[in-house]
Amino acid sequence: MSTSRSLPDFRCALVTGASSGLGLEYARQLAPRVGTLILVARREKLLEEIATNLVEEHPHLKVKIFASDLVNDAGRNHLVNALSEADLYPDCLINNAGMGDYGQFRTSEWSKTEQMIRLNMEALTHLSHALLPGLIARRGAILNVSSLASVLPIPDFAVYAATKAYVTSFSEALRLELRDQGVRVLAVCPGPIKTGFGEAARRNPKSKLPVQEAFYVRADKIVRDSIKALLLDRPRIYPGLKIAAAAALIGILPIAALRLIMSSRPRRSD
Repeated sequence: MSTSRSLPDFRCALVTGASSGLGLEYARQLAPRVGTLILVARREKLLEEIATNLVEEHPHLKVKIFASDLVNDAGRNHLVNALSEADLYPDCLINNAGMGDYGQFRTSEWSKTEQMIRLNMEALTHLSHALLPGLIARRGAILNVSSLASVLPIPDFAVYAATKAYVTSFSEALRLELRDQGVRVLAVCPGPIKTGFGEAARRNPKSKLPVQEAFYVRADKIVRDSIKALLLDRPRIYPGLKIAAAAALIGILPIAALRLIMSSRPRRSD
């Protein structure tokens, strides 16, 4: 894509979880489409390397990095205050940061479960609330990364799926609230992706997530399709034909049928 566009799609975009996976891919694909890119993650050195590479590839681009732990109130408040002090007011918010935990709820570590709830739901909601006045003033956009899991009760992914159900529902309701203010809100609901998410979610490095290879969708396609959907003001997207078909089928099945399907799913024994 050309980097000489006179009118970028967004003046200033903020991406959370920008140091790897989907977040890094959002940064790469947004780079030629924005004037300023704000990258947020915990690993400052890695963010610095990413910023350097992006500016080399896109000389027009300004990149600002903020090393913040979004799990904590203090980390989020520090980020919001730092943005204000730097006169950075995003007109596009990409709430991508998230984590999972694969295994039975009864054997889960509460500390990890609590972090997942705070990051997947609380951080996303807090940043949306804090940045919303600026987004309204600039008639901007919010992209929330949810999951196909948001429409399913998934054993061994019980809390993760529940947090993503919140993200999808919140996105749909917020979209309706902000429609008259000209703010677009999109829920992106991907299926399995080959990023570091699966490795981080597994409790046992030797275990494998019960996902068929055919259902994986490339990160670059997910990001490309979701940016297009955001610009077209779509409310929700399930990237990939097979994932979209699965979501459509799930949507018409009665809950009794979903319970039966989920009960026959391969399970973790821990």
